[in-house]
Amino acid sequence: MYKLKVEGAFEAAHQVEGYPGKCARLHGHNWVVEAEIKGTELDKLGMLVDFKVVKKALGDVLERFDHRFLNELEPFKDGVNPTAENLARIIYGELREDKIFQGNVSLAAVTVFESPKSSVTYSEA
Repeated sequence: MYKLKVEGAFEAAHQVEGYPGKCARLHGHNWVVEAEIKGTELDKLGMLVDFKVVKKALGDVLERFDHRFLNELEPFKDGVNPTAENLARIIYGELREDKIFQGNVSLAAVTVFESPKSSVTYSEA
């Protein structure tokens, strides 16, 4: 089994409604997102998938969050808090739909860093 990781980032504000502390107030993060890809067979060049292809797919997903107030975006505007946990699940779901994930190549996990020392990982396994 091969596993590769790529990293992307975006800057956005959010507030965690109902949180009993500072995070209930409007604040922002420099979010870092790591996508882990897995597969068993390499292509004729000896690659599972080209890093730049995965980086582009991740960047395309993250673009909609960049420099935005997350609470105003779907599905957050309907009462789902834009926590790192929910972001990881949503980014995973959107990224998994990319055409690079077929056959041998699959999305293993998405990790969202809210800060350099705080992260959450979402996977379906």
